[in-house]
Amino acid sequence: MITIGLTGWSDHDLLVIDKSRKLEDYASHFPFVELDTSFYAIPSEKNMLSWMNKTPENFQFIPKAFQAMTQHKEWIDFFPSQEIMFQHFIAAFNPMIESGKVKSFLFQFPPFFHFTDENLVYLKNIRSWMGDLPVAIEFRHSSWFTEKNQPLTLTFLENHQFIHVTIDQPQTPGNSIPMITATTSKKLSLFRLHGRNYEGWLNSSGPNWREKRTFYDYSEAELISFVPIIRSLENTSTEVAVIFNNNSGGHAASNAKYLQKLLNLTFNQLGPQQLNLFD
Repeated sequence: MITIGLTGWSDHDLLVIDKSRKLEDYASHFPFVELDTSFYAIPSEKNMLSWMNKTPENFQFIPKAFQAMTQHKEWIDFFPSQEIMFQHFIAAFNPMIESGKVKSFLFQFPPFFHFTDENLVYLKNIRSWMGDLPVAIEFRHSSWFTEKNQPLTLTFLENHQFIHVTIDQPQTPGNSIPMITATTSKKLSLFRLHGRNYEGWLNSSGPNWREKRTFYDYSEAELISFVPIIRSLENTSTEVAVIFNNNSGGHAASNAKYLQKLLNLTFNQLGPQQLNLFD
C-alpha cells in the first residue's frame, strides 16, 4: 500500500476552499498529514481533540518529536528529566494514539547528531521511553551512512524496531545524507521529499532560511523517477508513506497530486470534497 501526505495543512492554498476549514479541506484530499507543530511545542489537549474531530475516522497523523527530544534544544530548559519529557509528550498524544490516528512519530535529528556510541545509547533510550509506539528516524549527518556505518545503522534501526526514513534532498556538505532506499520495518516505510533547492539547504541562516530551503517545484521527470523507488520500498513494507515537505512555494500539493496520478492511487474514506481542483 502506498499513501501520500504533506507537511502541515496550512501552507497549501491549492487545497483550501474555506480558510476557516483548512484541515477539513486538506483531509478531503490526503489520508494523513505530517504534524510539524509538535516540534515547536507539545500540543494542548484542546488542539489535539480539535484536530481529531476535524478529520475522518481513518485519517492519520505523523507527529514530529518535540525539539528537545531530538536535541535541537536542551531538555533541561523545559523538563526536570528526559524521561519526564517523553512521558509528557506521550501523555499529550494519548487520545490520538488510542484512537489509532498516529501512523508514526517522526524523530528528525539535527546535522550535529553524528554516528557515535553516545548517540546510539540515546536512540536506545528513545526506544525504551517510547515503548512499542511506532517511531521513524531521520538523520541529517552523513556519518550514519558512510560505507562502514551504513549497514550498522540500518541493522541498529531494524533491531530496535525503528522505521528508516528514506529522503530526497540536495547533497550539501554537513547537513544532508544520501538517498538510502532501505526498509527497517515490515509495517511502514517513510519517504520524505524535501525538494532540491541546493542554495537553500547550503545557507541555513537568516530569518527565513526554512522557507528558502523548502522552496522547490519537482519537475515531471523528477516525480517519475520516484515511482520505482516507491515501488521498491513497497516490496518490503506493508505501507509506504510519501511525504512532500517542499511547502514554502506552494508546490507540495500539486506535486503530490501528480505523483498520485503516476502511481494510479485512489484514497478511500477521505473527508467530503467540495470540488475537484485537479481535473
